[in-house]
Amino acid sequence: MSTVNHYGKVAVMFGGHSAEREVSLRSGQAVLDALLSRGVDAYKFDPAVRSVSELVAEKFDNVLIMLHGRGGEDGSLQGLLEQLQIPYTGSGVLGSALSMDKIRTKQIFSSVGLPTANYKIVEKSCFDAGSCEVIMQEFGGAIMVKPALEGSSIGMTKVTKSAQLLGAVQHAFKYDNNVLLEQYIEGSEFTVSILDGKALPSIRMSTPRDFYDYEAKYQADSTQYFCPSGASDELETQLADYAERAFKAVGAGSWGRVDFMCDSAGQLYLLEVNTVPGMTAKSLVPMAAKQAGYSFADLVEKVLSGAGLNK
Repeated sequence: MSTVNHYGKVAVMFGGHSAEREVSLRSGQAVLDALLSRGVDAYKFDPAVRSVSELVAEKFDNVLIMLHGRGGEDGSLQGLLEQLQIPYTGSGVLGSALSMDKIRTKQIFSSVGLPTANYKIVEKSCFDAGSCEVIMQEFGGAIMVKPALEGSSIGMTKVTKSAQLLGAVQHAFKYDNNVLLEQYIEGSEFTVSILDGKALPSIRMSTPRDFYDYEAKYQADSTQYFCPSGASDELETQLADYAERAFKAVGAGSWGRVDFMCDSAGQLYLLEVNTVPGMTAKSLVPMAAKQAGYSFADLVEKVLSGAGLNK
């Protein structure tokens, strides 16, 4: 890896105000520790307790973004840093904003011919509670209900009965005014990490829970991760191709992660793009990077080296 002096003074931004604050705190501390181990002049910067004006006042040269969710992954911070003329890691304004919005992401997937599950958009202002039975039939009896602008499976519910749908949608409305109803795909869940715009080895996740929810991701010991994923050479190639195309289609850049479902017939369905994925002990990008030959510190420095290349 390169020498660390040219990074200057680095702010690792983590914590924040989003519903993913706790995960961000763990990710950010791991990243900060890795940078310090490499001799980088890095500092914790939590925008929940510090003003971003301090980035200028304290003459930070680069910002490594480890804020998950709103306020860090949705383009707002990226736009602010561009106004402040401070280089930052990850995707730019447009790629961050589009990837954060599950609805617009799916619309883009569909528009460029990438496979994604059937979906329906419901708005808080005009949701018809009486249509639940019709919607369930339309989606074959199983639906994933997702807030449009949350990550880490927050606010998500798997629904298999019409009587459950109203409550699940109302729960999702607590997080967003727009909710995505997505056909549930029975099968294996894969994720493909992206580094410097290129796909890393895929990972397959398995959980005894209804789906790969917040607890399965960050708390449960029963979740299993397979890397190598066990995918055939053909499927691995297809996963990589779709991931790179999806990442590019939404304007994402540098590093991130793309999630998939694969049904029993081997058909892949794109779920979403993550532009600031977790970097905790249970996170997926470090697992894939290790399989590709990168240590955690290598990976973190690789992310930092992309600062300023996102415009």
